Amino acid sequence: MEAGARGMHWKLLILFCLLADGMSQDFGQTQFICTSVPKDMDICAATLQNSVPGEDLKSTVMQLRETVLQQKETIMNQKETIRELTSKLTRCESQSASEPGDARVGGRRKEMGTKNTMGDVSRGPTDTLAQLSRTLQSLKQRLENLEQFSRNNNSVQANSLKDLLQSKIDDLEKQVLSRVNGLEEGKPGLRNESEQRGRVESTLTSLHQRITDLEKGQKENRPLDKFQLTFPLRTNYMYAKVKKSLPEMYAFTVCMWLKSNASPGVGTPFSYAVPGQANELVLIEWGNNPMEMLINDKVAKLPFLINDGKWHHICITWTTRDGVWEAYQDGVMRGNGDSLAPYHPIKPQGVLILGQEQDTLGGGFDATQAFVGDMANFNIWDRKLSVGEIYNLATCSSKAQVGNVFSWLETSIEVYGGASKWTFEACRQLN
Repeated sequence: MEAGARGMHWKLLILFCLLADGMSQDFGQTQFICTSVPKDMDICAATLQNSVPGEDLKSTVMQLRETVLQQKETIMNQKETIRELTSKLTRCESQSASEPGDARVGGRRKEMGTKNTMGDVSRGPTDTLAQLSRTLQSLKQRLENLEQFSRNNNSVQANSLKDLLQSKIDDLEKQVLSRVNGLEEGKPGLRNESEQRGRVESTLTSLHQRITDLEKGQKENRPLDKFQLTFPLRTNYMYAKVKKSLPEMYAFTVCMWLKSNASPGVGTPFSYAVPGQANELVLIEWGNNPMEMLINDKVAKLPFLINDGKWHHICITWTTRDGVWEAYQDGVMRGNGDSLAPYHPIKPQGVLILGQEQDTLGGGFDATQAFVGDMANFNIWDRKLSVGEIYNLATCSSKAQVGNVFSWLETSIEVYGGASKWTFEACRQLN
């Protein structure tokens, strides 16, 4: 009987091998090996005993997998490094080709840890001319103001300086006109664009300084509130700082006169940052977005349209109860809403900056968000003004009030980076 069982066992083994050999036809180079297995042992267990030890195989597979993952990570890091280097090289080549010697750093906000210092500075001749034209227009307006002042005060020295500055402006306008003609005719002289621009900017800097010095002579004779701030360029270093902080406020009204034709976006007329919150209170129009009011980093879109190069009076009111807000332009309410940072009081002990948006307390400016234009009569109240009170401000009524939290006084503001103060009286010099 035992001999019969052994014979049957070998017959089954031979049959298994024949079947395996037939199945191997479907697997190309795959090879099946037949092994004698004792009759009382499980076939799968016997197969594992005669193969590569399981733990060793598992260990080998894990090591190979770890190696592949490490190589993949290394390749991704190298690709990212190459991408960053390529991006930097492209920007450098672009800046070198358009404005050799320019020390600005390109890029959008927070990109690769850099700040755009001159977001409005041109990358081509046409943009350069547009920027120079705006600067010249700003200087001419200041000069006309000085001329009016000198006539009223019969100042011989002011008249002589005015004539000299007018001559300088005329020379600069001729240079701009010459470069426009060069662009239209495609003259090769544009190769010296960098040198020409350097000379023009040097002259503009000198001219700006002379006008600023001349304007300083007016301060002794003008009321402290009859002035405006001018931000002629979109940079990350031109701004004004309010000397005092704001108190805790459960409601407020902020009003001002603004004049700008900057595009896209007039920038940031003001920003108030406190420790731990850079966007405690911000008014900003950035890129192609509408003007926005930010309170504790919450946003409300405002229906203002002011970048037409004319003076506009704007007011925003807000109360912490339900976050109710109203927006007024030129004395008329243009929009309102609620749920803007409800029940969040404006925090004290912060920094109030005019002309720049703060990413950190008192700094972290981005040129692409800088305000370009003129500003006057910036006032803040710790209550909601009535419709009549706002209308009085917009029409320069004798009943108009000044802010009880911050009032527009020349001695309360410090200017930096080329921003300037000069004589201005609302409603008498509008548009």
